Amino acid sequence: MSPSSESQQKVVVSAAITGAMTVPSQSPHIPISPAEIADSAIAASAAGAAIVHIHARAEDGRPSADQGLFREIFERITAGCDAIVQTTTGGGVGMTIEQRAAVVRELRPEMATFNTGSINFGIFPLAGRITEYKHDWEREYLESTRDYVFRNTFQDLEHMCRVMSETGTKPELEVYDVGHLYNVVHLLEAGLLETPVHIQFVMGVLGAIGARAEELFHLRERGRALIGEHTWSVAGVGYAGEFGLATISLVLGGHVRVGLEDNLRLRPGRLAPSNASLVEKIARIARELDREPATADEARAILGIRPR
Repeated sequence: MSPSSESQQKVVVSAAITGAMTVPSQSPHIPISPAEIADSAIAASAAGAAIVHIHARAEDGRPSADQGLFREIFERITAGCDAIVQTTTGGGVGMTIEQRAAVVRELRPEMATFNTGSINFGIFPLAGRITEYKHDWEREYLESTRDYVFRNTFQDLEHMCRVMSETGTKPELEVYDVGHLYNVVHLLEAGLLETPVHIQFVMGVLGAIGARAEELFHLRERGRALIGEHTWSVAGVGYAGEFGLATISLVLGGHVRVGLEDNLRLRPGRLAPSNASLVEKIARIARELDREPATADEARAILGIRPR
């Protein structure tokens, strides 16, 4: 496919609604309750997001694996819009692989994230930037990541492959560093993943690859060389990472993720008031580059998601 035809493709915009690596004290706009998360997802869908990526949070904002919360969020979103509801399997700090996979078994979503390797995952620098905490758990949660390994062993990867195969869920393969691409190759060669695959390059996490343009070029080229034909997206952490890398992805023919999970600012010095505002901004940039945001059904066709 030529660069000119790539640039004219529809772009699949994903909105990461709340995440598990931010704390409520960072922004009053982070949605917490199931109703807030669902309403934010529905508004993001109306703004142009074909995929809404969900985590659950307890009443005090702590990341949660409670299946009742996930089900309420899921049912509210599916009743309010036709977006692809993509559940996390990353969970939060300290969750086991069984806790992280439970939401896929429970809800059988069309799509879920699939983390393709272990990394150090540090959010502890945030602790020194917050002057006033809303909840007692937040500082300890952030500081605990000095000694946190986001575990995704080969045994874990095989387990997640089986779960997603059993539920008919399309995995979005989260690649945090170059070595993770080789893990994807291993899973393909072992017959544990179906083609075509969809890869998301997650860039800017402390402990993994940086949110730099040259790193994205390298990941994209290694992905092409190792895996061949596949769809891909980019999720950059922080304001510059999110919008800078998303814009490069648009030019290169890739897809994009924005949202309050990854970035809390609409522009330097200004907090984003909602996920919808972040989606609206990247949709404007996409249209300026002749990349129209895909509808949810168009995204299903682009990504090879089986109809329910």
